[in-house]
Amino acid sequence: MLSLFVVALASATLLPGGSEVWLARLWCLGEPESMLWLVATVGNTLGSLVNVWLGRYARRFQHRRWFPASPQGLVRAERWYLRFGEWSLLASWAPVIGDPLTVLAGIFRLPWWRAILLIGLAKGVRYAVVLTLAQTWLAPLCR
Repeated sequence: MLSLFVVALASATLLPGGSEVWLARLWCLGEPESMLWLVATVGNTLGSLVNVWLGRYARRFQHRRWFPASPQGLVRAERWYLRFGEWSLLASWAPVIGDPLTVLAGIFRLPWWRAILLIGLAKGVRYAVVLTLAQTWLAPLCR
């Protein structure tokens, strides 16, 4: 279970990872579903909160050459975030866009409790879907 926590946490940061595959593997090995869901959800949520934390301090470096977003890109991101707001974090589970959304939440200083609630909800639903798909598609292969 610790391995799932670490993989889920790392997958939610800007590092690459495959927590869904690891979750399905552990499910195939017979680990309890509720524990798998809880560990993956908590780990992935904490990883996204690392991104929120990084976002809170990112603006102070925006004029450095190595900063990953141009001033125009930051303005576009700000417009987009202001349009969809904190509810955009319900898509924090999604590949490619999920990590930047959590960084934006930090940049725009979303209160921690809202970030935890919205990200936790999104990640929890994601892992519930992954477990349901594992039960449906992998059951004949695993058990």
